Amino acid sequence: MGEKRKRQSSPSVSNVRGVTGSEMGTCIIDGENLSSFLELLGREIELGKLSRGAAPEKIWMKQQFSIGVNDTTRVLERMPRAKDIPECSMPSESKNESSVQLQALLVASDCGSKWLIKHFPSLAYSRGVPLISIADNKAGSLRLGEVVKLKTAIAIGVKANGSGINKFVTNFLERRCLTGQGGE
Repeated sequence: MGEKRKRQSSPSVSNVRGVTGSEMGTCIIDGENLSSFLELLGREIELGKLSRGAAPEKIWMKQQFSIGVNDTTRVLERMPRAKDIPECSMPSESKNESSVQLQALLVASDCGSKWLIKHFPSLAYSRGVPLISIADNKAGSLRLGEVVKLKTAIAIGVKANGSGINKFVTNFLERRCLTGQGGE
């Protein structure tokens, strides 16, 4: 009766080269890897802005990213479940599924309110979206905010739309997270 059960968290799932959730956990980025990742991501965003055409910057950013806990959660919940996840453990799908798909989810793991982000690992796992955890000694949300030109951002979803940003994220996941060089 006094025995405590160990709670198992669901790892994120990557769609890169057919890697399943059991083969890859959450990719944690910190230290020099974090600085390098955010700098290169910022460069890709700037390159994308140059080729955006007549679209205003704010609209272009919304086309590339799902920004914030609420928006990112909403997009993930509307995505269909990954095929290899058992049906019985998941709630039923809604009839009107969104066509927006997330390629990856960036989450500031060192935010002050952990309850804001505790649902992301299982939700990302169930949707087959890799989770990249940003850890920077209580400044992860500030660093993520800089990427999208906001003061802070706890969660950013990278929308899968075939842009240069998607190619960068795919290459990063293949090189760093899948080979264990993500700063863990």
